Amino acid sequence: MKAFKAYDIRGVWGKDLNPQIAYKIGNFVPKVFGVKQVLIGRDIRLSSDEIFQQLSDGLMDAGADVIDAGLSTTPMIYWGTGKFNIEFSIMITASHNSSEYNGMKFSGRDVTPIGYDNGLNTLEKLIEDNTPQIKSERGKVEQLDFKDQYFDFLNSYKPKCSNLKLAIDCSNGMSALFTKRLFGETPIYLNDKMDGTFPGHNPNPLEPVNQNQIKECVIENKCDIGVIYDGDADRVMFIDEKGKFVSPDLIIALLAKYFFEYRGERGTVVQDIRTSKSVGDYLRKYDTELVIWKVGRAFGATKLKEVNGIYGGELAGHYYFRDFYYSDSGLLASVLVLNIVSKMKIEGVKFSQAIDEISTYANTGEVNFIINNKQEAMDTVLKYFKDNNADYKFFDFDGYRLEFKNWWFNIRPSNTEPYLRFLAEAESEELLESKTNIIYDILSKYE
Repeated sequence: MKAFKAYDIRGVWGKDLNPQIAYKIGNFVPKVFGVKQVLIGRDIRLSSDEIFQQLSDGLMDAGADVIDAGLSTTPMIYWGTGKFNIEFSIMITASHNSSEYNGMKFSGRDVTPIGYDNGLNTLEKLIEDNTPQIKSERGKVEQLDFKDQYFDFLNSYKPKCSNLKLAIDCSNGMSALFTKRLFGETPIYLNDKMDGTFPGHNPNPLEPVNQNQIKECVIENKCDIGVIYDGDADRVMFIDEKGKFVSPDLIIALLAKYFFEYRGERGTVVQDIRTSKSVGDYLRKYDTELVIWKVGRAFGATKLKEVNGIYGGELAGHYYFRDFYYSDSGLLASVLVLNIVSKMKIEGVKFSQAIDEISTYANTGEVNFIINNKQEAMDTVLKYFKDNNADYKFFDFDGYRLEFKNWWFNIRPSNTEPYLRFLAEAESEELLESKTNIIYDILSKYE
């Protein structure tokens, strides 16, 4: 089924995902995961209420009870799952996708990420091959509004931004549930009304076109920093005082100031396979262990828990925290970053200066190729560089990452979109161009 992805269920409502499928998902969840109680939150999308009703009916017909958290951010549902020791949760959202999409994100006990490899595959097969079962004793629905408790948790990190001129873009998404309570009325807010049609822009802050409003706002108002969230607030990204987008992987390094300088902690940091080499170089001064792992919450959060890391992050703007049940939270990440930027401003250091200190390599950014035979294309690139280089490090758990003395690249198939993704870094623009031209030439033969 098209809506079943590596990390979640997501598709165009009425096409890839419909009321019948939503009902069946609810009906078979108790059987697949052995649960009797499910926490459900939902975003502001126009189809979310209908999905909630169908999902709940399916669950209750299967004899399971539903805990309705109402409108939520995705991280709020992660937090509630852990805080209240709930055995299973579902967040109804399509995250950063445009308004015609919707979907579901799943967590098990202890906020364990549920993806295709550990349950959604079985759920998909049951939905395709079986008729829903109706138990004689129907489950019930109870309301659980824990927004105030979740806010208190976020606020315990003492957001400090009173000395900052700050712009915040909520993308008409779920971060607007908490931003003004957290940061007050002083910041300049953009798209801060929750609206499932996303009239301001699509809720994907990684797309440059969706950054235009906040970039202009930062420049026009001479802000110290801009903050932009995605639709369900599990991701956050930042704009420096010059109106420049900050690559999200560099924030992994910046967060070291909070955990290792301000709090004096020591421990492991997890990054995804696409992360800039600059991050590892920067973290060395903190004597921390760095673990490189696969892309996506199902992998990142699981790995952070496995190594009992302090925090982790991804190029896509996800940041995971041990103190957040090893899960990701855009709002918590933004609180910590703003605390860092506030302290740096007192010390006379601008946000862009701190990022420039971290970022020391020329970087392509993530480039997408539409290629049918992705594996063959990847293997051809890999063979070329292995055949022509004797000294390299090789990682093969999420596509391929090859590291050489003065440059590296990652090439991997997208888990959520029809792309082959490529990213490279080098010590100079000239070296980067020469290496990427070789790779682009190879890939062009497969387009």
